[in-house]
This record gives sequence, C-alpha cells and structure tokens, in this order.
Amino acid sequence: MNGLKVITSLNQSGVDMLGPKTLALKLNDTSIVSGSLLTVESNHFAVLKSRGAVMQVYETGQYTLQTPDKVLVGQLVSNFFGNSPWQYEVIYLNRSKLLCRNDGIATSAEMAEVQYVVEYYIHIDNKDDALSLITHMPFNGASINSDEVAAYTGPVIEQAINQVVQVTPLEEINAHIHDIMELLKQHMSDFLNVYGITLNDAKLLILPRDDRMRELISLRAFGLTPLEAVRYYTALKMAERGLVSAPNAAIGAPFHIGLTTPVSLADQGVHIPHSAPSDVSKSDAPPPVVPK
Repeated sequence: MNGLKVITSLNQSGVDMLGPKTLALKLNDTSIVSGSLLTVESNHFAVLKSRGAVMQVYETGQYTLQTPDKVLVGQLVSNFFGNSPWQYEVIYLNRSKLLCRNDGIATSAEMAEVQYVVEYYIHIDNKDDALSLITHMPFNGASINSDEVAAYTGPVIEQAINQVVQVTPLEEINAHIHDIMELLKQHMSDFLNVYGITLNDAKLLILPRDDRMRELISLRAFGLTPLEAVRYYTALKMAERGLVSAPNAAIGAPFHIGLTTPVSLADQGVHIPHSAPSDVSKSDAPPPVVPK
C-alpha cells in the first residue's frame, strides 16, 4: 500500500476543505489509480468520475478504488506520454445543513417599496440527490458554494413574494406573512429538488424600505389614526431637535410665542393642573405692592 494515493476532503492540518459554505468540491488528480484509498467523512458524499462519466457514488467510509488503470501500466504510459491516459476526479459533496440568504425589493399595492430577507437551510439528502446536483448545477471553478445556490434561487423567491405583496396594501402585508411563507416554501422546494437539494427551514422578514414608513406604521400599531400618527411622528422628530413646540405638534395645537402653554393647551380642551409652572418671565411680572 506504500506510495498509493490517499484521497480525502481534509487538508494537511486536518481541516475540512468544504467548510460551512461549500456544497461541492472537485478534486482533479492524475495520480488517482487502482488501489488508491478514498476516505469519505461522516458528513460527506463522494462521486468518482472518469472523463466526465460517473463511475461510483460513495457514502461514509474508506474505500479502495477499483479502476481500469493499474499502477504499473499507469507509470509506463506516463513515462512515454507525459501523463496517464485515464483521468479521474473525485467530487466531495456536503451532507450538512448549509445556510443561504437572499434579499431584495418588492412593491406593495400602493407601489410602496418593501425590503425582504429570506434565510433558509439546505442539504443533500442521499446519493441520488448528489448525482442530481453535479449533473444539473455547473461548477464555478472547482466548487459550488451556498452563495451560488442563493443566486440560482433568487428569481424564484422574488416571484413568489411579489405574487402576494403586489396585491396587498402595505399595512396588511404582515397579516399575510404566513400565506407568503407557505407559498415561498412550495416554490423553493419545487425548484431546488431539480438540483437534488432539500429545503429544510426558512425564515422570512418583510419591512418597509423607507425608515419613515416603518416608524409611521409602528405608531399606527398603537391604534392611532393616520393623521395622529403623522402628528406624533412630527412631534418625535421635533423633540429630537430640542424644539419646545413638540407637544403642541403631537396634539395639533398652535404654539404662540409669549403666551403660556396652559392657555394654548386649554384652548384645545386639554386639562392643565393649576400647579403647572408659568412661562411668563420674571421681567414681565407686575411689581410687588409695598405697604405705605
């Protein structure tokens, strides 16, 4: 067994070369011949190919490869022609759950822009799925990673979300989030199954793209009318800038310079305790009466 090739998905430091983001990794090595040892980790599949044809799919374990090539013949041909006439490659596939993420922009029934974020887990379930992946999804170099899977799934996610969001008013989108989620899972599962990828869990978040709209909708959640929500939003922004007229903006009351706050609020029907401090400065107060 000395001098035979040992094929593994671990590097010299013992670290898994697939990691948490790589779905498939291709190892192309001309020294792979009969008798080479193939090691498949517990969270991997391995596919042996020769000149583009799949020869065998391996599950967890260690295997001695049986190929048409022989060590002696391979060495003789290599000496005459420079390399072996039999080209073999091993493709490792990750069986672990990988995290993918997609985000984008959709529009509501009022043409208001909303931002969505979808996070989901995927995995390769069995040997047939492993073959489907390497058959239908092309390699970008020597690997297929989760970002590439997300790029393939992006148009399907966008279509499924827009199918509901575009006919739903902005304030009612969260009330239909369950329906959107179920439709999204169905479309994603049907699409990913073609590539041998199983969809596990998925999470969807939809929120207004504009910060102002998010704050207004939050105020509406307290039971405020649209006009009251705008008033309170304006009052909050004024208070952040230190404007003393912010309370007046909240209740829709005018603010008069030089008049006391109780007067302006009382005109709006707001009860003010008699102990409330007056805004009249000391210089405007009448002079004290001095007894004779």
